[in-house]
Amino acid sequence: MQIEIPDVAPGASSDQETMATLVLAACGFAISLAVAWLIAQRARHGLPAVDRRPQGPVPWNGADVAAAVLSFLGFQVLAAECMPAEASLQLRLAAGSTAMLAATAVTAAHLRLRGAGWPTLGFGLGHLRDDAWLAIAGLGLLLAPLLALAAVLDRFVPYRHAIVDFLNAHRDPLSIGLVVFAAVVAAPVTEEFLFRRVLQGWLERSFEREGPRWGGVTAIVLSSLAFAAAHVGQGIAWVPLFFFGLVVGYLAKQTGSIVPGIILHGLFNGFSVAMVLMQVGAPEMAGGG
Repeated sequence: MQIEIPDVAPGASSDQETMATLVLAACGFAISLAVAWLIAQRARHGLPAVDRRPQGPVPWNGADVAAAVLSFLGFQVLAAECMPAEASLQLRLAAGSTAMLAATAVTAAHLRLRGAGWPTLGFGLGHLRDDAWLAIAGLGLLLAPLLALAAVLDRFVPYRHAIVDFLNAHRDPLSIGLVVFAAVVAAPVTEEFLFRRVLQGWLERSFEREGPRWGGVTAIVLSSLAFAAAHVGQGIAWVPLFFFGLVVGYLAKQTGSIVPGIILHGLFNGFSVAMVLMQVGAPEMAGGG
């Protein structure tokens, strides 16, 4: 699911709509600056943006990561091949979401057999309230800047996505519910698990010889690049997605959990879906994971 960019070109909306968009943008940037100021204040006192929780290295290796990637790709191919030619878009969307979650479950089961507990897999719920607040702070930090970046990039390479066409053609409750489930549940759980825990967790372990700081930075950057690369072909969406990946990657590194990232990802995509639904005519999208 991608970030929705409203069309605010002259003549595309009323003066009232344009003013409302500008007010919302100003509020968004004010919130982003407030979160950035809090992070700067912590840095002044020698504190990280997010306190690091105790955690050990993951027990899986590069072969396990490769198996996870093949599992995710295989389930998507299987879901597509099992669909009859006349299958509805609703059925295809449901099958795709199911395939993503099935691959997540199979990969998690495999890593459990490798000795990983649920907290090691990133699914620990012992800090749920703190994780929710981290996600909200992350949303405040990212939303306005990434929307603005995506809007600028969209002027050069317009973004198109099948899910926008799907929502334009189907506004019934079932279709909207399927899109919300895919964007707010299936995609965040799947992508955060694959990129931020399976891949990044292994990279952190692989680069630990560089020291906890630079090894972690390398792991976050590489996992963010992989996350962005998975969306190449969708305009220049991979650019804001890379920066999104840096933030959720940092949250995963500091907490050892993907719960903050899942919540942030879900909120981000939920906002995107809401903006698509509020659009009149054919909306355009860019950025957001």
